[in-house]
Amino acid sequence: MSYAIQNKPGVEQNKLYSEDVGIHDWYRFVLSYPPHLVRYYIEKLNIDNKHTILDPFCGTGTTLVESKKLGIPSIGIEANPVVEMAARTKINWNIDCNSLLKHSSLVAKEVKKRLKACGNNLKSLDTEREKLLIKNSISVIPLHKSLVFLEVLNDLKDERFHDIEQTAFAKQLVFSYSNLSFSPEVGVRRKKKIDVSVVELWLEQIQKMVLDLRSYHSNKRIQAKVYLGDARAMSQLLNRKSIDFVITSPPYPNEKDYTRITRLEAVLLNFMSVKKDLRKSKEVLLRSNTRNIYKGDDDEQWVANNKCIVELADTIEARRIELGKTSGFERLYHKVIRNYFGGMARHLKELKPILRSGAQLAYVVGDQASYFRIPVRTGKLLANIATNMGYELVSIDLFRTRLSTITKEQLKEEIVLLRWQGR
Repeated sequence: MSYAIQNKPGVEQNKLYSEDVGIHDWYRFVLSYPPHLVRYYIEKLNIDNKHTILDPFCGTGTTLVESKKLGIPSIGIEANPVVEMAARTKINWNIDCNSLLKHSSLVAKEVKKRLKACGNNLKSLDTEREKLLIKNSISVIPLHKSLVFLEVLNDLKDERFHDIEQTAFAKQLVFSYSNLSFSPEVGVRRKKKIDVSVVELWLEQIQKMVLDLRSYHSNKRIQAKVYLGDARAMSQLLNRKSIDFVITSPPYPNEKDYTRITRLEAVLLNFMSVKKDLRKSKEVLLRSNTRNIYKGDDDEQWVANNKCIVELADTIEARRIELGKTSGFERLYHKVIRNYFGGMARHLKELKPILRSGAQLAYVVGDQASYFRIPVRTGKLLANIATNMGYELVSIDLFRTRLSTITKEQLKEEIVLLRWQGR
């Protein structure tokens, strides 16, 4: 049984795609899935405030925010520290908005004072941090202003507001200060931003966040928690038999390097400063692309006996050899398949002890066709892995289709519904 919910009548339009939103408009192009999809499955699965929802690939917290709005306790796990900060910010509604506005005004005044004092002495990044950035991702003057701003933000740090003030900065850094574009891959726009009003744009973002916070004054006490961690190794983070439902969207097995999307913020906010930090940030992620495959990766052992995965990986490698492709990343395509689905199997194994009997799981996943035009039916393959591990397949629901830029075929995005009976 399946449900085509792509254009379901009466479903609220996705707020993430609106330009005029505040704290919930975060990496809408690449890191989130629609809030209405979360609400649809909360209703479909009859989830209420006596249950706890887990999102083990929580991103910026769409599942957690929608759960909290409906009065349902939730827990998220996110491996990217920049994104985890955004998710943590989005579920913290216990903020004194008037005090936040007062503190942000104080920060703004001090930034303007220091920028004036700098004159023509422009701040810049050290060589190691500069190497981590996409070239020309931010121009000289916006970078200088951003570095002065962050210096002030740290000097006048108030723990009550630090996450939300940094999140506001990170949002504007990407969409207003930088030269980055998302269409759909992250890149650098042709027309560079020579100068921007860093302080004023940040204050505008704070104002939008305050409007959001004031509109969500209810349900402040509903439990919502985010852990910085690896979804493939999470059993020590959560209590046994504590989760009733899982609603999540893991990375798709494609060539999208998710660390590039947040690289600028990660460097400027000091989540990474040397190349070793970048590798560490990739090692805790699901192996979804050739840029985070490393020697010693062993997630593939979890699907070594899965005929469907082995045959798909072997077919991809055979096609590479047939086409005479010899580059380093092309040699890694088949390893992505083995380690991606192996990582998902490892994740599902980690879930078992923390799920209550009868727990239901909804995974939003997408088919791919990028590996030498060999289709990767992610939903069916994930369902196969799950049933082999003792989960019951309830259904595979069609969410939407999208056009492959390579094969020009319509690829499915689906929701794999599973049930765990506790055996």
